[in-house]
Amino acid sequence: MNFDIPHYLLVALAALAAGFVNAIAGGGTLITFPALIFLGLPPVTANVTSTVALCPGYFGATWAQRGLLGGGRRRLSRLLPVAAAGGLCGGLLLFASGERTFRFLIPYLIFLASLLLAVQGPVRRRLALLAERRGEAAQEGNKDASEAAALSLLGVGAAAVYGGYFGAGMSVVILGVLGLTMRDSLTRLNALKQSIALATNLAAAILFAFSGRVRWLAALVMAVGALAGGILGGRLANRISPSLLRGLVVGLGLALGLYYLLT
Repeated sequence: MNFDIPHYLLVALAALAAGFVNAIAGGGTLITFPALIFLGLPPVTANVTSTVALCPGYFGATWAQRGLLGGGRRRLSRLLPVAAAGGLCGGLLLFASGERTFRFLIPYLIFLASLLLAVQGPVRRRLALLAERRGEAAQEGNKDASEAAALSLLGVGAAAVYGGYFGAGMSVVILGVLGLTMRDSLTRLNALKQSIALATNLAAAILFAFSGRVRWLAALVMAVGALAGGILGGRLANRISPSLLRGLVVGLGLALGLYYLLT
């Protein structure tokens, strides 16, 4: 299908919104992926184009929150390679499963992503309480710290595989893993999450770029919108209500999942 100016305007606006909500609440794929499907792209093509297009948005959000990493910079050297490897594996799994299987899984993936976003608020509150309790507790032994580090690597790797395959809701899983396995403030863990999500998305995007399935002009138009949305969302992350955006995206995801399931 050939796109015209209204089509490119639609995907640019979808990417702008996706970059914005990814930086604040997550779930941007639930906006860009259906928009590309609506315009007639096959599901796998829509997915890989969306992944490539949203990469600048992840970069923008990561750059905007880079000052919040603090001591997390050292942890990145362990987690980023795992995230990149997981994203690559997820992308390979997408191609291995094929168009028919992915088309069948679409409504269930959307429902899963919507569920992950729906529980993000309670997960964040629970993680904040856990961080507070840890701050009052005695220091853990080396064995406990070593086990927590191993669990964080496994959890981030699993989340990255899912992120490379589809992506929506990936950030929720990553933040949950970090909160359960690391002792730090939720603000800094969120900044660490942004970097891990960027590594995952970038690895999958590089794979997809050489697959011959990316609609490049649409991806470039969307990339500009996603970058602008990611930067804006990253700067306004502490001023906009995540629960409001999350509720809107979850509602959209549930409606889309039901639509794809029925049709």
